[in-house]
Amino acid sequence: MKKVVILISGRGSNMQALLEAKLPCEIVAVISNRADATGLDIAKAHGIATAVVSHREHADRTAFDMALAQVIDGFRADLVVLAGFMRILTTPFVERYRGKLINIHPSLLPSYTGVNTHERALHDGVKIHGCTVHFVTPTLDGGPIIIQAAVPVLRGDTPASLSARVLREEHRIYPQALRWLCREQVWLDTAGRVAGNRLEQPGVALISPGLN
Repeated sequence: MKKVVILISGRGSNMQALLEAKLPCEIVAVISNRADATGLDIAKAHGIATAVVSHREHADRTAFDMALAQVIDGFRADLVVLAGFMRILTTPFVERYRGKLINIHPSLLPSYTGVNTHERALHDGVKIHGCTVHFVTPTLDGGPIIIQAAVPVLRGDTPASLSARVLREEHRIYPQALRWLCREQVWLDTAGRVAGNRLEQPGVALISPGLN
């Protein structure tokens, strides 16, 4: 059974969804860069080991990433899952866990990398928005895509209402992505592309606004 370490910076609602999903893996630890992250208490309540590696206690990102990697490796992790981990990771760290490091992002990548994704989607008037689980590469939010979920953008949406609708889908697709990885149904091939035998559904479409 694969061992998984989850990295958080705050409450970690996606972390909680993973903990409650009864996945075919062992979540061995939750690590935060902030000692006051409320997600640490949630992890403890589930009987999961926790650790804090504070970025404020290291001179630069390289030093922080080295310390973080040492803690991760202490748990002998097979997979490292970012769940609201608000730190940009250095290239050596990302390459250390190539094919083993995944993230969830609140947009349909490659659109809207970075922050404020819901505000930007509303500003641009897109009709379909969503979320993406992807392998992490040195390019921010640019790694190979594992799974995406799309939601309609409604006429009266605010960033908060759109965020809530997307978050519900995040809690569905992140456990699915990790389940595939733990069962070795999805992997990163030698060319840096996602390969696997996951379910595909030809002909399924989301159209927004709907057709009459």
